Amino acid sequence: MLHLFMDKGPWFRAKRYGYGAGLPFKWQGWVLLLAHMALIIGLAVGLGDRPMVALPLILIAGFAPLPIYAARTEGGWKWRMGKD
Repeated sequence: MLHLFMDKGPWFRAKRYGYGAGLPFKWQGWVLLLAHMALIIGLAVGLGDRPMVALPLILIAGFAPLPIYAARTEGGWKWRMGKD
């Protein structure tokens, strides 16, 4: 099962404008994006009554997978101004 996530190609389109990743175009990208969103929402809902615990955990969960997004974006992360 793990070998399915070892696909060497990109999972996310490059953004046309700005910096970062666009939407996923492979199923692995969609799984990563949805799992990332579910983790952040789950932490916010589950720890909503304890904001001093929730905030650092949400920040860690939010930033931790960014290197994966960057590594799996077509052409990497760089500033783009709408040119091909």
